Amino acid sequence: MSPLRTLLPCLLAGLSTLAFAQNAAPEAKKDWNAQYVLGPDSQEKANIPKGTVSKFHLDDSKTFPGYGRDWALYVPAQYDGKKEACLMVFQDGGGYVNLKGNWRVPTVFDNLIAEGKMPVTIALFINPGFAPDKQNPTGKGKDGKPLGKSNRSFEYDSVTDKYVTFLLEEMIPLVESKGYKISKDPKRRGIAGASSGGICAFNAAWQRPDAFSKVFTTIGSFTNIRGVISKGKEVGGNQFPQMVMDSPKKDIRIFSQDGSHDLTNEFGVWPEANQKMADAWKAKGYDYQFILGEGTHDGRHGGMLLPEAMKWLWRDVR
Repeated sequence: MSPLRTLLPCLLAGLSTLAFAQNAAPEAKKDWNAQYVLGPDSQEKANIPKGTVSKFHLDDSKTFPGYGRDWALYVPAQYDGKKEACLMVFQDGGGYVNLKGNWRVPTVFDNLIAEGKMPVTIALFINPGFAPDKQNPTGKGKDGKPLGKSNRSFEYDSVTDKYVTFLLEEMIPLVESKGYKISKDPKRRGIAGASSGGICAFNAAWQRPDAFSKVFTTIGSFTNIRGVISKGKEVGGNQFPQMVMDSPKKDIRIFSQDGSHDLTNEFGVWPEANQKMADAWKAKGYDYQFILGEGTHDGRHGGMLLPEAMKWLWRDVR
């Protein structure tokens, strides 16, 4: 047999393989968050008393002048006004109050409170400040979002006491002005958030442990966001691990979550930043839980963990 007749089948096979490779569909990107699904405590249950949700708008703020915001209030069915309620504050509140989203806080609270797994707790949901475009205050961009300026990073990522001051001097008194009795005992107050809202929640308790002692932080942005934005003029959240190590232990309980496929960008590496926070809490003897899953910068794992986090954070309060 001639060398050409021997080589020809090999060439044809190679060309066939190349054509298949060129025409084959690209490999689907894995959804690392698909494994995280909501459990029974995040679903509506029969014969469980349902709390009420009321929605409001704050036109302006003394702490952050020029920025208004939407906010909402969940009041459990068991609250009768005879006793002060516990309080849980949620940043980026619109996502947490949504009954069809990742979090479904009103449903989770209905279930856990009715089952005696957490105390009677009012939830305060607060969106970050927003200033509409003065030239087109009702206009929307191509993405469908309102035109204007968000104050989210300045409020949430800043390592100062400004945001917790806003909570204590404006938002909580606003709730109380509607006739609700809120405990001032820090052991009966918690605060939560995701991403920049996650560092915001911890920072609020860190700055004022006399006001908040329980923190639920997910995919927390403990990275150098404000440092980069301000070109070094502001302290970034990446400084928190050393701050925790250098300071006396504070009376704060933390439930923290992140995913190994979380963000990496010019501000830092989110999984590493959250691990460093957990290491600092451990070294200083904090009462904490840190769960590192496989997820991305997404709320599905945190939403799945919400009932567990609430039971753990509130385990000694009724």
